[in-house]
Order: sequence, then structure tokens, then C-alpha cells
Amino acid sequence: MNPKDFFTAEQKAQIEATIGEAEKLTSGEIRLHIDRKGKGNIVRYATRIFHKLKMTKTAHRNGVLFYLSVENHKFAVIGDKGIHKQVPEGFWDNIYQTIVPYFQKEQFTEGLCWAILEAGKQLSTHFPIEANDTNELTNEISFEK
Repeated sequence: MNPKDFFTAEQKAQIEATIGEAEKLTSGEIRLHIDRKGKGNIVRYATRIFHKLKMTKTAHRNGVLFYLSVENHKFAVIGDKGIHKQVPEGFWDNIYQTIVPYFQKEQFTEGLCWAILEAGKQLSTHFPIEANDTNELTNEISFEK
């Protein structure tokens, strides 16, 4: 399956709008990347994608990548080092555990939108929106090339 065909145009627009809404709560930057099939350890692979997308280039190092591999049904949440300096161990566990039932029901759009908004809420505690905040990274979904 081509990852670009995983969501309809309407679903893509909904997810991208949700990223924009979540980023209104925080100075953090949120991205979603869809792959056909992740390779090897999915967290390590998603971390490589995180760097490839230049998500380490934010001012506060507070980027978050939601990574979804559609063929091997893998999911990861990767946060930059600025986040890990501020948040407690297991910060992403609730998001991960809550999104799994959505995915099991093939409610990918709903699960991702919930997770993205939840990430925005959680990040707002440690990285509140700033008066001069700019959108440092695109809100567009990226896909395996």
C-alpha cells in the first residue's frame, strides 16, 4: 500500500488541522509521518525519521513525531531532547496505551487526532505557547518516499 493513500484527503486535512489546534496550546512542534513498512526496531527507525525531517531544529528542541508504519502495524512517539529534560519518565506511555484500542478498531484518524491534541495539552504544561510563537515546522503529514 502506498502510504499516501492510507488516509483520504478529508482525513489528512482533519489530522493537519488537529496538529494546528494542538500547537496553539504549546510552543512544541508536532508532526506525523506515515511509512509503508518500518525497518528493524521501530523506535530507532522512527528516531532516524525524526532527524531526517529536521525536527531537532526547533528553538526549544521540543518537537514530537508521531510515526505510523501501516503494513507492519507499528506506532511510535518520539520527542526531542528538550522534552526529555523536562518531562517525567513514561511521559508518552498514556498516549501510546490509549491510542492502541483506536488502531485495533481501525479508527486511525480518530486515534491520531486524540493523541495529537493530548500531546499538545501535555506539552503546554512544560512548553506553554509563547507570545511570539512561530510555526517552526510544517503541519503537513510526511510520507515514506
